[in-house]
Amino acid sequence: MTVRLIAAIAVLVSAYVHLREWLDGFRDVHVIGPLFVVNVVAGLVIAVLLVTWRHWLAPFLALGFGASTLGGFTIATTSAGLFGDHEKWQGPYVWLAAASEVVAILAGLYAVSRELHRAPAREHSPVAG
Repeated sequence: MTVRLIAAIAVLVSAYVHLREWLDGFRDVHVIGPLFVVNVVAGLVIAVLLVTWRHWLAPFLALGFGASTLGGFTIATTSAGLFGDHEKWQGPYVWLAAASEVVAILAGLYAVSRELHRAPAREHSPVAG
């Protein structure tokens, strides 16, 4: 449960940063603004799933959330940008979000691995006839 809680907190931190950035002006950025809202909602849903649903899919969603969010920002920092938006690796919110997304990826990966290996092995017993 501890790893799931760490993943949930990491996802919530990323969602908070995206909400804060959306409120600070990203709401007016074409395509990126609405994607920030999707990020906030997805982060809240995934965090709730992580602490309430005992299934490997919840930490897998945290892993995917972190990877897609960090990947999207990384693409936005390239010369091509993302949907016409060009970002830089600077500012406290950028680094806070990036760190939380790396934690979400690692905690999600660890939790998925642990839960898939912990699944009870099915015993093959002969059928009584």
